[in-house]
Amino acid sequence: MWYGIYNVLLILGFPFILCALLLKKRSRSGLLQRIGWIVPQGWGSQDKVLWIHAVSLGEVSAIVPFVTTLHQRHPAIRIIVSTITETGREAVRQRLAGIATHCFLPLDYPWIVNRFITSLNPIGFVVVETELWPNLLRALSRRGIPSVIINGRLSSRSFFRYRRIRPFMRQILSTISLGLLQSGRDERRFVELGASPDRMHRTGNMKFDLTMNGDFASQPSIRRSTFGVSEDERLIVAGSTHPTEEEVLLESYRSLIRSFPNVVLLLAPRHIERSDALTQTIRSFGFPVVRRSRLPEEVRQEPVGPRIILLDTRGELAQVYGLAFMAFVGGTLVPVGGHNLLEPPVWGKPVCFGPYTDHCQEIADLLIESGGGIRVRNGQELTETFVKGLQDQDWVSHRGLNARKVIDDNQGVVERNVNLVEQVVGLSRCRSD
Repeated sequence: MWYGIYNVLLILGFPFILCALLLKKRSRSGLLQRIGWIVPQGWGSQDKVLWIHAVSLGEVSAIVPFVTTLHQRHPAIRIIVSTITETGREAVRQRLAGIATHCFLPLDYPWIVNRFITSLNPIGFVVVETELWPNLLRALSRRGIPSVIINGRLSSRSFFRYRRIRPFMRQILSTISLGLLQSGRDERRFVELGASPDRMHRTGNMKFDLTMNGDFASQPSIRRSTFGVSEDERLIVAGSTHPTEEEVLLESYRSLIRSFPNVVLLLAPRHIERSDALTQTIRSFGFPVVRRSRLPEEVRQEPVGPRIILLDTRGELAQVYGLAFMAFVGGTLVPVGGHNLLEPPVWGKPVCFGPYTDHCQEIADLLIESGGGIRVRNGQELTETFVKGLQDQDWVSHRGLNARKVIDDNQGVVERNVNLVEQVVGLSRCRSD
């Protein structure tokens, strides 16, 4: 009954779904593949294929060590990574070049997903976090293809929404062979929705293993001079920011420079498509703007004085945190739920964030408990925290080391997940070593 209702709604909604995809410029390039007009060809006949689905940039970034480890262990296995967004495709092509092939996830219509599965003929399907597409998972289950959730999580919003359709969720989760979850809270939520407790396991968050090139004491590949920031200036990096949040940061910065004119603020909006609008917002506060995409033209001569650097390029934020003396991670002063709190600690930097951390609650708690994370409730508390750091470098250094220790103490998740996925999809029989 539930699948019948779901599919009727999908069919009735197809014109609206198609229009939405056409109206979004970033969705058009994968449209023919998503509607099943074009399907991946020639991958299922001889090669063993493992299909991994990561929604967008954040999920692709999280699985880079996982996919790399799988490739190293099983070079003969063909790894396909599907995404929904264009930024996800770019991330696969840049960060997994020569390791994985990209395709767009098909829309969840039975005839479309079955065409994809027939073409790929995967030995297993791995979904990152919580992308539960009922028809896709049921089609895989009917063919005896195991499905695994890795780095699984359920935000409070998703959990309460799914509870309203618990009988349907029980059916969907019955198609999952194994769930490798970020936290005990996530494990309890999946079980409450009807998942088998024997199949749900807390293995941790794979983002703890995202240590870039390993040694956190090493210098980032991007230099301060790239942005025209001198050695005697203090750089605050605010990453993955959202509207309203940016106004709070700009107001905080205006307060800071009254006493600390050598501070420079770098803003990295979560969606760089907003860069033009954000530039206007910054100028409305009276600050000059230096845009990363227009460098080095905008730093032909050494910039001086208070200013805002706008990071309007993709793929650099994780490195840029290494240039900061303190960092702020966005989506936390507004009810979004928070983004990756672990990127600043990789470089031994303390990280500030707001009260909205539902998407990364366990990490936020660990950072606060260690002293490496500072939760602020509003712009005033954020300003006070930055002032404390500017006045006391030892305080900043100590908190930065504590933040890094949280990462060191929680690594090894990728190895655990790879071992368990190997068992479920039968890769241990295919190992080349």
